[in-house]
Amino acid sequence: QVQLVESGGGVVQAGGSLRLSCAASGSVNDINSMAWYRHDLVASITSGGSRNYSDSVKGRFAISRDSAKNTVYLQMNNLRPEDSAVYYCEADGYRDYWGQGTQVTVSS
Repeated sequence: QVQLVESGGGVVQAGGSLRLSCAASGSVNDINSMAWYRHDLVASITSGGSRNYSDSVKGRFAISRDSAKNTVYLQMNNLRPEDSAVYYCEADGYRDYWGQGTQVTVSS
């Protein structure tokens, strides 16, 4: 089993930045890749460091992974009101694991 705990959400004005964190615990050696979702996939990163982004966030968001801390981050810059959503962390292992979500609200 893998447990995921997200943090870092909040309210920010358009153009601002937030950094989301997702800390994994439990059977972390089972994790192959991790990702952030809102309505759909935002960004993903594999254990080898390969990254993938949705077109809507390319150039503004950056996903990174600290293997020593079993944590994945999502740096979000130049935020827009349409980025407002609950952001969920997902880990791909023997099965998909999901965090509880963290709310991001971008005011115009």
